[in-house]
Amino acid sequence: MVRIGVLSDTHGYWDDRYVKYFSLCDEIWHSGDIGSVEIIDRLQKIKPVRAVYGNIDGPEVRQQCPKHQRFTIEGVPVWMTHIGGYPGRYAPEVKPEIFRNPPKLFISGHSHILKVMYDNSLGLLHINPGAAGIYGAQRVRTIVCFSIDGTDFKDMEVIEMARQ
Repeated sequence: MVRIGVLSDTHGYWDDRYVKYFSLCDEIWHSGDIGSVEIIDRLQKIKPVRAVYGNIDGPEVRQQCPKHQRFTIEGVPVWMTHIGGYPGRYAPEVKPEIFRNPPKLFISGHSHILKVMYDNSLGLLHINPGAAGIYGAQRVRTIVCFSIDGTDFKDMEVIEMARQ
């Protein structure tokens, strides 16, 4: 079993509470619009990081992070990308591949809108952790933590952090 912490859209913003929440995780996943390599470096001091770049990320972040990450953890195929859409409204860039080769877990960011939803047609769980940074219209910043136990997703927790 592994515990995962997911965040997105930090836009270069650091919150010391990330340490508190992510120290209980085995890995941290950042689904883009990181904002600076310093965010990646600080997260890596907490736990191992997997990250993808987003549309606002510059060359330094893009050199360290791919646009898409496909990997398997605990036997679960995962696809993480920044602009991915969600069940019923997948982004045009991912739509052909997600129908051809769907993962069991699809992680995206970009919208700043928290979504955790199951796609019955593809048999996958979609998670958009919302926005962890202060840039954007969201009133509440969010991150998501959950466990993967075999092929089961468990102990899903949405952590809300008021804008400061």
